[in-house]
Amino acid sequence: MKRIIHLSDLHVGFPGLATRFERLVAGIVRRAAPASDFVVLVTGDLVESAFDAAARRFARRRLRTLEQAGFALLVVPGNHDVGDGAFGLKRYARSFKRSYFGERPVVYPKLDVVDGVAFVGLDSMAAELHWYDTLGADGELGERQLRRLAALLAGPEVAACVKTVVYLHHHPFDPEFLHELKDAAALGEVLRGAPRPVDALLYGHNHHARAHNGAWGIPRCYDGGSATGKEGSRVVHRVIDLSLGPSADVIDNFLADC
Repeated sequence: MKRIIHLSDLHVGFPGLATRFERLVAGIVRRAAPASDFVVLVTGDLVESAFDAAARRFARRRLRTLEQAGFALLVVPGNHDVGDGAFGLKRYARSFKRSYFGERPVVYPKLDVVDGVAFVGLDSMAAELHWYDTLGADGELGERQLRRLAALLAGPEVAACVKTVVYLHHHPFDPEFLHELKDAAALGEVLRGAPRPVDALLYGHNHHARAHNGAWGIPRCYDGGSATGKEGSRVVHRVIDLSLGPSADVIDNFLADC
């Protein structure tokens, strides 16, 4: 079973963070070996602004470096990936899909099965792209995505897996004014009601790097913080081994020796 390197909130395009992200990628390639033993999972805000085309290209190239090195890569968008953090546009949501998933149609929840683990990616900006959603940095999954999630978790593909990981950008706990996942309670109901338990819930957005293990009956609930340390945020890169208990998860800093 592959170990998970959880990254979040890279914010490439914010002053100094492109260079730091490049160092982070180099650190992962050098120290996480062999690459085939790992999944790199990024819970959104890869860039500071979707309007910055150069930042988008840079982030994609650096993440492609990880893929070329042999790492499996999973990503979902954050609010900055589809706009400027407060204001999002559907065309940038479509652009994100093209950049990371190619031309194949992608519908969230997005299921990837890797070494018997069901990775279920959610788009917490799916219902937050209307003209009236321009105040704050809230997220919303929306009723349709939540219905699809409930059906997916009850379906045969997930049932055939030994573990289930759900990941999204917006923080479902510790709500902050104008920075919350609006339908967090509804998400909790779906996850608690799944036929087989969810083993890990991974997210970002608030840059707190806190653990909420045990919430909603899920043994691992992790805020990925800001992997590049935006504005002095604590740098946390969690390495998660689902074959062991949460106490075995490692808090690393792949930037430390770069």
